[in-house]
Amino acid sequence: MNHLGDTNLRTWTLRFMALLAVDTPDQLAWLGERELETKDVVEEVELLCRVSEGLAERGVFEPEDLRGLQAIGRRLGEIDATCRVGLWHNALATDPAWDDIRSLARQFLLTRMGDWRQPLPRPVGTHKGDH
Repeated sequence: MNHLGDTNLRTWTLRFMALLAVDTPDQLAWLGERELETKDVVEEVELLCRVSEGLAERGVFEPEDLRGLQAIGRRLGEIDATCRVGLWHNALATDPAWDDIRSLARQFLLTRMGDWRQPLPRPVGTHKGDH
């Protein structure tokens, strides 16, 4: 068992769920000038949801936490392929799936942490014009 790796994955999962849980204007503020592809967000969250199964087996997450993450993963899986194309800031404004995901992420954090308002991940990624 890699306690440091598990701790890092748990922290990253909680921070990413916090980002999914905040209101759209806060998500857009977090994005700033970054051009984050919707498919990359979906893939990252789907990965975290899959990894959470192993974390739950090792006692890092509780069974009810896993159920919440699986619900988020299922909802992400329902997003049509055409809605995964383009920038996330556009999808946040046009695809109602992100409202559903926001609600699920809030419920997960409320169950896990007692409050859905949690620290957001540090912004990383490319800015417009960076290559």
